[in-house]
Amino acid sequence: MRTAYRGAVRRDEFGSRIDRRHSSLLAYGIPLASILLGSVLPMLFIASAVPLVPPMGFMALIGWRLIRPGIIPIWAGFPLGIWDDLFSGFPFGSAILLWSMTLVAIEALEARFPWHGFVQDWLTAALIIIVYLLVATLLSGAHGSFPMLLALVPQLLLSVLLFPIISRMIARLDRLRLTRFRKF
Repeated sequence: MRTAYRGAVRRDEFGSRIDRRHSSLLAYGIPLASILLGSVLPMLFIASAVPLVPPMGFMALIGWRLIRPGIIPIWAGFPLGIWDDLFSGFPFGSAILLWSMTLVAIEALEARFPWHGFVQDWLTAALIIIVYLLVATLLSGAHGSFPMLLALVPQLLLSVLLFPIISRMIARLDRLRLTRFRKF
């Protein structure tokens, strides 16, 4: 262990304790990779006539935006929406529009209410997810009939109930994102 004198920073074998540097690849790559993977994930497991699988990419986007507001910029809804449009099955442009509008709405909500907790984040995400699924369904050309809304209820409930788990996974990914790896 090396020790400096007269006001210098004390360092140990793991590096500086203050102003440590993080990997830029991890800092920006993990949030984007988790959102992109979340957009592809729903089409890998279940193929059914009724919608059951939640929009994982959209939920990851909301989770990252609510947990770490500065990580995902407002303009990121456009390129991430393009990626989701390629895999979601909705008409091209619907995710671009809805993801961009979601990021603007969350930004406006955080400007109005800068404090937030778990319950507020969950209620915000639940409202946004419900509106997203309803509007995306209407943009896909479906008629707003009662049987269509009834078929959408399991996906809505599963999405709202699954958001805290997604949020917890994003918090773990955020912890991984902020780790400091030693250079060998």
